Amino acid sequence: MTTGIPSVSFEFFPPKSEKMEQSLWNAIQRLAPLEPAFVSVTYGAGGSTRERTHATVTRIQKETGIPAAAHFTCVGATREEIDSIARTYWDAGIRHLLALRGDPPESEGGLSGTYTPHPGGYAYAADLVAGLKKVADFEISVAAYPETHPAAPSAQFDLDNLKRKVDAGATRAISQFFFDNDVYYRFLDRCAAAGINVPIVPGILPITNFARAVEFAGKCGASMPKGLAETFEGLDGDPETRQLVAATVAAEQCQALQAQGIRDFHFYTLNRAELTVAICRRLGVRARQRGETQAVG
Repeated sequence: MTTGIPSVSFEFFPPKSEKMEQSLWNAIQRLAPLEPAFVSVTYGAGGSTRERTHATVTRIQKETGIPAAAHFTCVGATREEIDSIARTYWDAGIRHLLALRGDPPESEGGLSGTYTPHPGGYAYAADLVAGLKKVADFEISVAAYPETHPAAPSAQFDLDNLKRKVDAGATRAISQFFFDNDVYYRFLDRCAAAGINVPIVPGILPITNFARAVEFAGKCGASMPKGLAETFEGLDGDPETRQLVAATVAAEQCQALQAQGIRDFHFYTLNRAELTVAICRRLGVRARQRGETQAVG
């Protein structure tokens, strides 16, 4: 069994209202003392969303000192526009980006819609990685799909696409969430056989709401083990018990991964801290002492 404290990272999404912004910063205040390797902030097509992402990323890094990474997608912008935004991040001291193809806009069906590259834009994530590396020497993470991207014609095509992203300059892949560790182990074996030699960091989704998790899993092509449904059955009206069960389930998943030598974990926080804090404690990740904690906000 591997010993030592693992490295953790957290994903947030930019707030859309003052109340949501307060909730986000409450979460950051609780999670920052865990000293994550980095935090990332999601991004969608459209000017206002890009601006919220930029504001959130730069504020996190400035006020906490934690390296912050901005999500980038190919959707809704030309190469010139994306390159210009990337230079703005570099000038602001942001050195880490997550390069993603992105999903079609909701008006075109969202995740289940047909993706069409933007005229004059980067067509796919591998093209985006290569383009961003030309702008500046960013550290670039990309997405990996242990159970295959829903839009991929085959698992092999999806794996080949990951290899293209790595060959273009990506230094890390972060997996879509999964609930069956065997799925992840098999994916690691397939990546190794394909010559993909960058870290494949497991993405962990603590289940705050089981019905919502099922919806997420359905959209992302992630399987939902039958046992999970039985574990959460009847807890919709019992949030306190549901919270305890959720922390236990996710912590056991992470501890099993840790026992197999996994040293890095990326948590999809949904802008909430309590479950992630609990899981990190089970993994041996402790917050700095109060007197050592940097001010946030």
